[in-house]
Amino acid sequence: MRDSQAYNEMMVHTPLCTHKEANKVLVIGSNSKDLEKEASKHTANFEFGDLSILTSKNEKDIDVIIFTDVQLDEMILANIERVLCDDGLITFSSASFSKDEERLKKDLELVGSKFWIAMPFKFGHETSILASKKYHPTADIVLQRSDLLVDLEYYSTEIQHASFVFPAAQHKALTGIAKR
Repeated sequence: MRDSQAYNEMMVHTPLCTHKEANKVLVIGSNSKDLEKEASKHTANFEFGDLSILTSKNEKDIDVIIFTDVQLDEMILANIERVLCDDGLITFSSASFSKDEERLKKDLELVGSKFWIAMPFKFGHETSILASKKYHPTADIVLQRSDLLVDLEYYSTEIQHASFVFPAAQHKALTGIAKR
């Protein structure tokens, strides 16, 4: 199994199996046919593009935003807040705790200022963050969706649950920063 397939599956299925009923999804940044294949397993309307797509969207019109290779900042976060629905969520890549603890903390603090939940998750050699205004990625997982996905190499309901578990020292270091 390749780490890139783990990335494609986790970046798509984790947020889409967390949100109760996502209708409009933006994928911002580079993508691949494999990522698009994973997106096609969901009934939501996906739109792929670069950061300029955020400025073209109506207010409170997007349910989920997936950032594939975009480093978030205050300006991007302001645009996210403008277009994301009140129960929306985002996911984006960050740094692993062991490689760049400060960047992970900074990313969590940034989105934690605007989202009720901001949690890191690990898979393969990647660390990403899911930030949500309403849905919790382990408590609110939609089993009727996550358990019925087919043709997967990495993602499963159990992997989604496990990806949010960190070793005790890392969990402690992120307590008060990650919003669980």
